[in-house]
Amino acid sequence: MSSESAPNRIHYTKPSITELETRYAADAAAHGWGERCYEYIERFESQFKQHLGVRHAIATSSGTGALHLGMAGLGISAGDEVILADINWIASAAPIVHLGAKPVLVDVLPDTWCLDPAAVEAAITPRTKAILAVHLYGNLCDMDALSTIAHKYGLYLIEDAAEAVGSIWHGRRAGSIGTFGAFSFHGTKTITTGEGGMFVTKDDGLYQRVLTLSNHGRARSETRQFWPELIGFKYKMSNVQAAIGCAQVERIDELVAGKRRVFEAYRDALAGLPISMNPELPDTTNGYWMPTMVVNEGVPFDREALLSAFKAANIDGRVFFWPLSSLDLFEVASPNAVSKSISLRAINLPSYHDLEDAAIIRVSMAVKATLESDP
Repeated sequence: MSSESAPNRIHYTKPSITELETRYAADAAAHGWGERCYEYIERFESQFKQHLGVRHAIATSSGTGALHLGMAGLGISAGDEVILADINWIASAAPIVHLGAKPVLVDVLPDTWCLDPAAVEAAITPRTKAILAVHLYGNLCDMDALSTIAHKYGLYLIEDAAEAVGSIWHGRRAGSIGTFGAFSFHGTKTITTGEGGMFVTKDDGLYQRVLTLSNHGRARSETRQFWPELIGFKYKMSNVQAAIGCAQVERIDELVAGKRRVFEAYRDALAGLPISMNPELPDTTNGYWMPTMVVNEGVPFDREALLSAFKAANIDGRVFFWPLSSLDLFEVASPNAVSKSISLRAINLPSYHDLEDAAIIRVSMAVKATLESDP
């Protein structure tokens, strides 16, 4: 097919950047120096914590950095164990390893693809320090069950809400429920600063520890210049990035609504197929960061054939996360059968805020053709 006749490319995701973002970024680049070098950063932190309903927020260079800072602030270190779901991107597990602790990978629930609370409780040992609840693709972990387990065993409950802007669990926004929450503002996320993240918490003491760690170990109360009290980190967000973030937070309801519109259009277009998609359980709201379909067990499905069909139709394809236990980097005590099964039967569908209905139909037609052609 010639480039002249090829259909427009459907990206798997892209950000929504308007005149507001570019105006704020230009202002930060032109004027955000000297005494104003933290102006947009502080504004972004304030806007985001108000949106979540938490007391404290610290802008970071990535969601991974936010996790690393928060875990370090909790004192997670060598000899400790942190339980998390097997289906995850490496970014959730990496800070655990960086701190010398051990990621303990457990299976997921077949409907939400998030942590199985029963598997979490079965994996607890005297070395367990925390549970890391990752809200996968906007889907929500069972925060009530996990909170009960954490309280019962005296564990920290951490939320990786990198993919869950717009998701709400029983009236509380994802990331605002646990000991602390971490967000990502990577260019693929619902709101973006290009690269970037946010640490959030309601815990005053933890906030002060993380604030010191985030500034090379220099306490805010320290009057001496360049005087750290401990070895800290450098995960700061830039003022220009934060300026973009301010504009994105001002538009957050619009951006989440765009994601939800796209998901609902996919759900309608794919109705009747032998698949399941991101769930929205009672008394919850799913931000639907990444619309995902999982083909029912026992139904023939060749994911590589679908990816090839996407490529031929000029559609970006993105595979579901591999179980971390499939890598040679981690030890696992159990086979985590649900994680392994789901990963091979699933695929993320292209999604961005202004994805047109015609593009959603093109994607859906490719999905239907592939499923119907499988023997």
